[in-house]
Amino acid sequence: MANLQETLLTAVNRPKLVRDCAGLIDEEVGKKGGLSGLAIKGAFATVKAIKPGFIDGVITILLDEWVAKLEGYFTRWTDGGKVGSFGATCSKDASGVAEKLLEVTDGRAKKADPKIASLYNRLRPNAKEHVVSAVPGLGRIVDKYL
Repeated sequence: MANLQETLLTAVNRPKLVRDCAGLIDEEVGKKGGLSGLAIKGAFATVKAIKPGFIDGVITILLDEWVAKLEGYFTRWTDGGKVGSFGATCSKDASGVAEKLLEVTDGRAKKADPKIASLYNRLRPNAKEHVVSAVPGLGRIVDKYL
């Protein structure tokens, strides 16, 4: 049986997966409310206007590492007889999945330009709650390709 990387990261699936993940990010940003939501929406709109394709590019760069971080969840799901959906399995431990995904961005931030790392470190304390809220959507996306 193929592992998660072999299943998701095919030449056919990869561009669709990147596009779906970018759509999920758009959707999640759109849901943000309050003053912090307004700031997130503004920053996101600015990045998209100044650097079209930036979000897709970042997803493309990080995708392999993110999928690798989900491999343990996939193995547990398949070893458990694929009960329910893979997305439901991830949603049951949304906090753990979020931590795994953020390990990737944390690692990248450590190697980044100091200005970028500083910005990331200021945003990081609230990042987990945003990623946790996106895990069910991410699970639905992954399920499409399994």
